[in-house]
Amino acid sequence: MPSSTDVRRLRPVILLSTAAVLAVAAAGCGSSGEVTTATPKVTAATSASPATGVLGVRDPWVKAADKGMTAAFGTLVNDGDTDVTITKAATEVSPMELHEMTMKDGKMVMQPKQGGIVVKARSRATLEPGGDHLMLMNISKPVRAGDELSFTLTFADGRTQTFSAVAKPFTGAQESYAPGHGEPMPGMSTTPAA
Repeated sequence: MPSSTDVRRLRPVILLSTAAVLAVAAAGCGSSGEVTTATPKVTAATSASPATGVLGVRDPWVKAADKGMTAAFGTLVNDGDTDVTITKAATEVSPMELHEMTMKDGKMVMQPKQGGIVVKARSRATLEPGGDHLMLMNISKPVRAGDELSFTLTFADGRTQTFSAVAKPFTGAQESYAPGHGEPMPGMSTTPAA
């Protein structure tokens, strides 16, 4: 029977061997030409546990668009014990704003969300067409269905978090954009629907 000293010496070798086998197995899975679905990547710029406010980002997606504006959506999950406020979002293809939908002059319009997007402790916030969303203001190149974009969220306490979202076609949510904030989002109208 091996001594506890022998077991301690072998533990790193066993762990490295296991990791190597898993890496080879994973590499082999994608080479057969099969279509696989990638899980969106979520990373935090600082090492923090959910209790310190890092958000989970579930089912993120971006509305495909050729030009102008578009938006990013998904579900933000706060498993921590304190509220988290997103104050800024950024991506490489466009300046961004945090937006909300609100009633103005009898119609629903988009406008910048004052105070940021708050995700309450131990709850979720949904970014969706017709509700709060991350607005890409003037895309520098077309965002085609299947494209993967990287986003960085900045929180009120200065921390940042990145995630990726895949673009997909979407024709709903014909909202109006509040006057003075640019052109309508593709698929959106500046006048009320009849």
